[in-house]
Amino acid sequence: MMEENNRPPRKDRKGDEPSKNQEEAAKNLCTNQNQQTANKKNPQSPVTTQQQNLPSVNASPLSSSPSSDTSSLSSGTGNGSSSSFHHEDVAHNQFLKSTSETSLSTTTSSGAILSVTHPSGTYTFSDNEKLPGTAHGHGNAQYNWQSTKTTVKERLAYLFNTEIMSDIHFLVGTPPNQQKVPAHKFVLSVGSAVFDAQFNGPMATKDDVIEIPDVEPGAFLALLKFLYSDEVQICSDTVMTTLYTAKKYAVPALEKACVEFLKRNLSSDNAFMLLTQARLFDEPQLAALCLETIDKNTSEALVADGFTDIDNDTLCVVLERDTLGIRECKLFAAVCRWGEAECARRNISPTPDNQRLVLGRSLRLIRFPLMSVEEFAQGAAQGGLLEDREVVQLFLYFTVNPKPQIAFLDKPRCCLTGKEQVVSRFCQIESRWGYSGTSDRIRFMVNRRIFVVGFCLYGSIHGPHEYAVNIQIIQSDTGKVMGQNDSSFQCDGSNSTFRVMFKEPVEILPNTSYTACGTLKGPDSYYGAKGLRKVTHESVSSGKVTFQFTYAAGNNNGTSVEDGQIPEIIFYT
Repeated sequence: MMEENNRPPRKDRKGDEPSKNQEEAAKNLCTNQNQQTANKKNPQSPVTTQQQNLPSVNASPLSSSPSSDTSSLSSGTGNGSSSSFHHEDVAHNQFLKSTSETSLSTTTSSGAILSVTHPSGTYTFSDNEKLPGTAHGHGNAQYNWQSTKTTVKERLAYLFNTEIMSDIHFLVGTPPNQQKVPAHKFVLSVGSAVFDAQFNGPMATKDDVIEIPDVEPGAFLALLKFLYSDEVQICSDTVMTTLYTAKKYAVPALEKACVEFLKRNLSSDNAFMLLTQARLFDEPQLAALCLETIDKNTSEALVADGFTDIDNDTLCVVLERDTLGIRECKLFAAVCRWGEAECARRNISPTPDNQRLVLGRSLRLIRFPLMSVEEFAQGAAQGGLLEDREVVQLFLYFTVNPKPQIAFLDKPRCCLTGKEQVVSRFCQIESRWGYSGTSDRIRFMVNRRIFVVGFCLYGSIHGPHEYAVNIQIIQSDTGKVMGQNDSSFQCDGSNSTFRVMFKEPVEILPNTSYTACGTLKGPDSYYGAKGLRKVTHESVSSGKVTFQFTYAAGNNNGTSVEDGQIPEIIFYT
């Protein structure tokens, strides 16, 4: 080295001008081609063997220095070609001094690994071109993965649930199902105002790990999946927890997707369960759809498993409705089942007193006056839920006129939602049909389930008059009274028909024979003639309903398929 320092400067030395070939040779020492050549000359050199991978890590911190860092070391240890590089100039001399602090080592655990120790840090590269510390799923992120993702959406989706550039972690759920989830503050802040405030607001957290014990890991991952990729990943098992998470972090688009999923999967079997959740999460549109489903399928909804699990407030919301399609005695029986289940939840004996206690306001919402006196006597009067005073008042309500004041609503649970429809069975109107206390009766059958809410009857041929009337629907095979009402109607003397309604809709099942009965007290009336045995009623909203009319044997006051009373039936589908 002393001899080197005594030499005159390069510009004073004759014939020592650097040639283009010399410069090119120095550069070539940094390339794979020269390394491969070196390996052939010295196959025992582990360093030169590993350096074949260096060109694939251009994005590393070492790339800011000339790529000949490690090449020069390789040359010095392998083939002695560093002399020409050493004698180039003073700048290269200084560079060699810095690289003297750089060391290389190799391991062969699962493949060739190159470790580079440099003043700026230690860097490790594998022979399959993957960067360290960038886990993606169960593996490492492939170097230059960005080039395979052509859109921003694809690149962000690739970062979902990975450690690649993650700057925040969440501990989601509670042990033993707690899960650690990596994430990126920027992505979360862009998609959620709650995350934005949490990371960037005046009270921004400084924690690197945030605990979220009230959210299920699956629901949180569904939220992040949506924020990273706009993809909705929900199913019947996770939709409610995902809806809760979306509301917690103010992501309305995901909320809407959850609600739409619930709407598509709404049925009588889950209507009560979803109604409870809709009220809890303040989803009025979903709650309204649940109530509409309950109205149309009341009997099925009340026997579903979810009914006895609802809270008392939700029960009251249902009992307040005027549109339930079920007899009040059946509704009362279902409420009693709910009371027994609530006693079990409170670990108290299901005695009548305890059931009355847990029912609270909901017992007052049962419309006992809508029951027939037989239904009341055989059910509610003997159940023990009502006080003796209430039982006496209700019996008086059923049997005397004027009706006494009672503590229970007597408003009919009127027509189902939808449009009222009327089927007519006569083609012609004649005059003079008399009454002697015998019921006019006609049998009928339908091809689909409907709810009958009343009959239309003919009135007097002698001018305006009021008729007292009792109407009934009887199941023909069993003789069971499905619905009845004692009422009256005022006619104007024309041949029009006049409405008489039941207290509540009467459910008519398909392919089952029923008998429509009407017992009138009043003067002679008009009547129908040229009756039809089969009538198909069609509407745009409800489709077709086919009625088949047949003769009702026994005392029927002369009414038959061909002529008589009960010309029209009022119903809903």
